[in-house]
Amino acid sequence: MTHKNAVDPALVALMEELGQQAVACRDALAQSDAPTRNRALTLAAAQIRARRAQILEANSQDMAAAQARGLSGAMLDRLKLDEKRVEAMAKGLEDIAALPDPVGSVSAEWPRPNGMVIQRVRVPLGVIGIIYESRPNVTADAGALCLKSGNPVILRGGSESRKSSAAIHDCLVHGLESAGLPPACIQLVPTPDRAAVGLMLAGMTGYINVIVPRGGRSLVERVQAEARVPVIGHLEGICHVYVDRDANPDMARAIVLNAKLRRTGICGAAETLLVDRSATGQLQGLIQALLAAGCEVRGDAEAQKVDPRVKPATEEDWRTEYLDAIISVRVVDGVEEAMQHIAHYGSAHTEAIVTDNTATAERFLRRVDSAIVLHNASTQFADGGEFGMGAEIGISTDRFHARGPVGVEQLTSYKYVVRGAGQVRPG
Repeated sequence: MTHKNAVDPALVALMEELGQQAVACRDALAQSDAPTRNRALTLAAAQIRARRAQILEANSQDMAAAQARGLSGAMLDRLKLDEKRVEAMAKGLEDIAALPDPVGSVSAEWPRPNGMVIQRVRVPLGVIGIIYESRPNVTADAGALCLKSGNPVILRGGSESRKSSAAIHDCLVHGLESAGLPPACIQLVPTPDRAAVGLMLAGMTGYINVIVPRGGRSLVERVQAEARVPVIGHLEGICHVYVDRDANPDMARAIVLNAKLRRTGICGAAETLLVDRSATGQLQGLIQALLAAGCEVRGDAEAQKVDPRVKPATEEDWRTEYLDAIISVRVVDGVEEAMQHIAHYGSAHTEAIVTDNTATAERFLRRVDSAIVLHNASTQFADGGEFGMGAEIGISTDRFHARGPVGVEQLTSYKYVVRGAGQVRPG
């Protein structure tokens, strides 16, 4: 744990200044209207497009440094930006701007017998601290989602994406200033000093109301252990695809390949394939398709019989988030054993069933207690943008407040507004 008296006083002063500026922005955001916040987002999107070359140059410098440091292929994939990903960032900001404004929306209203009228009204959470690794696009997504939901935000990106994140943050600041909003509504911690993370977790409780971690297991474990404010996030994404006896073979093959290999370094990538024993005719085709696509397969005894290239799976494999072109494969006795495996080894993130049997699918969707469950679709749809949220800060596996993709609505809480006409409570 990082204590204020254990770190450089200049860093403490820097972080407290960020906190003070963020708190000062709460009133400005509370007084701003939705069109102003939306304008800031659309202007920032335009700047991202206008500064595409500078963003890509900054990213190329980050990539070169990361490769020299020997970062894994999964981390490099998360870090890399290209024309398509930069455009996706800009489009994401526009999509967020187009969403309904959650702030001030009435989620419920009812009258009382005494004539009072009660409303449940959505309000911002407060100052949000977001700590993330590698992905520079989180700078845009997180900043935009917090602005849309009326929350000042302090962003602390990984040192490996420092230049990319700074270039993107400049675009967000331009949007804020051009719309007449304080630039401190979206702040980026300007130092790579790791002690800044400790201060955000335990030394800024007077400023930060919520922490959102987005990164690997070690980061999330640290946040959950040290944070002295509420945390929204997930530890890891051990996601499963279960291929049922009634699955369409072509559909199963397409879903399994996409769920595992479209992007291996995201939390929605499938890590374990479960195949119904009655569908072992499909097992060979699925395993060979994965191997042919360059995926390492680690399987149980039945999976190993299919192809000599299948490596033995250990107990640890069923608990591993590979974030790489590796998958573990197990043959199970139907949907019940599949659900038992998921309950025992899963991380309550995202699970998919492939089947043409509606009753089996509904059983799976009802009984599997994960944040996202899918029928006949890839686990890679575990994404706020794909859910129509514009973007997301992350996937939450918590069982209270926010669960699943964390978008603008999940970055709000609520208060009760009561309107009366002089009512007093009788003794």
